[in-house]
Amino acid sequence: MPRVIILSRHASAAPIEIDAPEGGALVDLCDARLAPIPFSCRSANCGACRVEILEGADALCAPEAEERAILALFASPPTHRLACSAKVKPGLVTLRLRAIAGIADAEDEAKRASSTVTTNHDD
Repeated sequence: MPRVIILSRHASAAPIEIDAPEGGALVDLCDARLAPIPFSCRSANCGACRVEILEGADALCAPEAEERAILALFASPPTHRLACSAKVKPGLVTLRLRAIAGIADAEDEAKRASSTVTTNHDD
């Protein structure tokens, strides 16, 4: 059965392993296990959920036109896919992936910055 292994971009986080006996949409598998993949539009329009396929690219169905168009905008190499669009094939395969740095890093930085902002009030 397909096994999807999702690595965090942070070395201290344990990988998430998902068994997917029938294959299925990667977005659904990620949602079911709260995987650390940032999703935004969920419809192949923004590229927030770009992932790097580290192993098992042949376990995924070929990308459709919408996904290819967004990946082309980012000049993504063939090892990158959109988690909102990628579908895992059924079969005996292992798919290993991790989120691409980018939008999620910018959001993390914004959160850190907003939590350290102090204001002075002159009454």
